[in-house]
Formats: sequence, structure tokens, C-alpha cells
Amino acid sequence: MQNVKIITVGSLKETYLKEATAEYSKRLSRFCKLQIIELKESSVPESPSQKEIGSALCEESEKILALVPPQAELIALCVEGKQMSSEQLAERIESSALKTSDLVFVIGSSHGLSEKVKMRADLRLSISMQTFPHQLMRVILLESIYRSYNIINGTKYHK
Repeated sequence: MQNVKIITVGSLKETYLKEATAEYSKRLSRFCKLQIIELKESSVPESPSQKEIGSALCEESEKILALVPPQAELIALCVEGKQMSSEQLAERIESSALKTSDLVFVIGSSHGLSEKVKMRADLRLSISMQTFPHQLMRVILLESIYRSYNIINGTKYHK
């Protein structure tokens, strides 16, 4: 069974997002060993400069990369990343399972991810050209992973 880790900067505040996360986590338990790790977002002033944002992202990157096993395939969610269909993501997840038992997804803070994390990533993934709150992105990512495992296993979930 594949180990899937989602490292996310920031915590969920809304009850409905927590409930959706719990539901998809439960559904995914039949396909993989899921672990969600929340990291505290580095603090920046109200109107941060680019230097202050860069410093915060660097601090966050150290915490993120410390949680990524060396042999893991790392997929970083980035606005400039590659967009994939559900079938393509399923193929990527399935092929990663042939190489390593550890698959890690990273969702950055509202300021994104540092270049250091992006450089370590095996894939930069963009879920959409639209902008979503990073808290909602966790639910969207979980649904995408769940859909991928259903495609891999040939269930009727994916139509």
C-alpha cells in the first residue's frame, strides 16, 4: 500500500472543510496510507515586502523538506505547474508506486512555495488556472487523489 503524505502550510479553520477532509481521508484509507501534516505559516507583517515573503518561504521550505523522505516522489502544487487530467494524474500516481512507496504532495501558504521546494519536486502540478484559497485546495487535492485511485482500480466513481 502506497504511503501518501500531504504537507500543507496553514491549518483548516472552517468546519465544513474539516468534515470534507475527514470524509476523503476515510475514503482514501482503502487505497493508501494517508498522512496530512499541517505546518504553521511563517508570520509576515500586514503588507509584507518581497524580502519578508521570501524569508518566510525559506523558513517554511526548511520545515517542508525535512518531512520529505529522500526516496519520495514529491509533487508540489504551484500556479505555474503542469495541468493534468484526472486520468493523467492517476497514471502519475500509479507509476510513482512502481518507483517508491512514498508519494508526497505539498500545498504552500498563501504566498506559495519557495524555489527550493519547487526544485526538489519531481512534478510541479497546477490543479487549475483559477485561484483557490489554500485551505480549499486541500479538499480539492484529496478529491483528485481519491478519483485517481478509483481510476487506477477501475471503480465506478470516475465517470
